[in-house]
Amino acid sequence: MHFLALPVMDLCRARLDRDHGRGRCGVTVLSLLIIGFLPPLVLAAASEGYPPASVWSLEAKLKGLFSSHTSYEFGNPVTPYQSPLSRLEFPINSVWGGLEGRGDFSLFSAGVEFLTSVADQESGNFRDRDWNDNEVPQRLTNYGETDTRLLPSYQLRADIVMPVAALLRLPDRFDLSPVAGFRWQQLNLTPHDGTQFDYPSAGDPPEAIRLPGDAIRFQQNWYQYFLGLKIGYDFGSLAGLSRLRLQSQLDWGYTYGENVDNHLLREAKRITTDATTGDAWHASLAVV
Repeated sequence: MHFLALPVMDLCRARLDRDHGRGRCGVTVLSLLIIGFLPPLVLAAASEGYPPASVWSLEAKLKGLFSSHTSYEFGNPVTPYQSPLSRLEFPINSVWGGLEGRGDFSLFSAGVEFLTSVADQESGNFRDRDWNDNEVPQRLTNYGETDTRLLPSYQLRADIVMPVAALLRLPDRFDLSPVAGFRWQQLNLTPHDGTQFDYPSAGDPPEAIRLPGDAIRFQQNWYQYFLGLKIGYDFGSLAGLSRLRLQSQLDWGYTYGENVDNHLLREAKRITTDATTGDAWHASLAVV
């Protein structure tokens, strides 16, 4: 059983839109790549006479996010169709903890990781921008900043990894593995206690409006099917450590997102919901 995993960097860049046709195409391409790429590797590994083996492990995980945010924007569905009409940026600078269970077999490994945010955390400054001038659509009409509280949030990842370094006759210290899997993330955030600046007309000074208490209750779910490559190097005994291993991963995936925006300061109950599709690139670097 292992108890240390220190992520050095975890980056994700997503592009979401309403092009559902392109989304289905992305899933098709991903499926074809998996079907076409992995079986030959399995057959090659079997021909090498790999002995049957299985090793199970459970790791405690701790992950910190910094200079991080998730954003949500939408356009005007009627003329003049400015896009974005509104953009919200939610900070997610936070600490997460959880567990990863993994089974290592002769030809592949499979694992599941579950993380949750640590207690209620202040995650940074929320920013809200609106472009509500239909005469001059590109003019900023409202800008707001508040503190943000990250409520209990969750991350789930399941993947299958197939090492191919031995098949490619790479040195023992190197790890090269195709990976395919699924990610789910739910973020629950509440901006609170801030200030909104209204720009009623071009050239006039803004009007500052204090916003005490909770302003928005926001939930974002996204689901991602991904395909990528893991690259690692084992330094062995180094700097007084019994073992030091560097791991990295780069992957691409089809992504589906759901956003629910509850405007708590509106006189009437107002909830904005939106579903989007697109693609995302993800890169990570860790020392284990």
